[in-house]
Amino acid sequence: SGQTGPYLYLGWGNPPKATDVMAATGTTQFTMAFILSDGGCNPKWDGSRALTGGADQSTINSIRAAGGDVTVSFGGWSGAKLGEKCSSASALAGAYQKVIDAYRLKSIDIDIEASEFENATVRQRVIDALKIVKQKNSGIKVYVTFGTTTSGPDANGKDLVRRGAASGVDVDGWTVMPFDFGQGSLDMAAATKSAVDGLKNTVASAYGLSSDAAYRKSGFSSMNGKTDVAGETVTLDNFKSVVSYAKSHHLARVSFWSLNRDRACGSGTDADACSGINQGRYDFTKVLAGYTG
Repeated sequence: SGQTGPYLYLGWGNPPKATDVMAATGTTQFTMAFILSDGGCNPKWDGSRALTGGADQSTINSIRAAGGDVTVSFGGWSGAKLGEKCSSASALAGAYQKVIDAYRLKSIDIDIEASEFENATVRQRVIDALKIVKQKNSGIKVYVTFGTTTSGPDANGKDLVRRGAASGVDVDGWTVMPFDFGQGSLDMAAATKSAVDGLKNTVASAYGLSSDAAYRKSGFSSMNGKTDVAGETVTLDNFKSVVSYAKSHHLARVSFWSLNRDRACGSGTDADACSGINQGRYDFTKVLAGYTG
């Protein structure tokens, strides 16, 4: 079945209580963000909060106690990235492993962005580290998430997928983030579908897969409501359309940034705490909860 955990970020944006979200939406999955470097090759939440004993661990414990589970995400746009701070693939794999062991994880997401994504040496280091993780953790699911153009991965994205294939890494879901295109007002449903189609073609070519098999190794992580770019909005109807598209192609992963934003704005307009559009609380999460792959 597919990975459908929306991103939950405890660092800011007035995060909702995960078990309340579960009760309200039926979702059982969350993608917890973000694990970063503490300055060296050592993983911490946001680069500062300890893996054990804090709000992050208690949230994971509560989700599991209520019958759900989490995928932990490494990276994101800002902050110090483990892929850069760890000097070798084995060291990077060790940093990933600390987090896997801390929570007995069944899945991880490498959200590779900014300078970590743009450096070929680092891209290879991440791929090599994931190969080690796959070898050391039987059955673990690995997702790799990165930016995209409206027609699919850019040169860096294509290179990343090709390196994965060349290294023999079975990535369970290559995931593009089809937003922040910088092209003003777009039909975001159409842009998402064309971006994923381009990803599927890249995966099919790199791994020698059929179109159907490549879709099953592909996915997307959207952004609900107003994105970071002026004029660009993922409406609830857009999201319903792309989740339907995901069902028809059995995509490996469908997510969005973020659960913190899955509500209408109140008196404030903090873009990290609300969607900027007219919606009910958790509307996007409810749509996603219906996706099973």
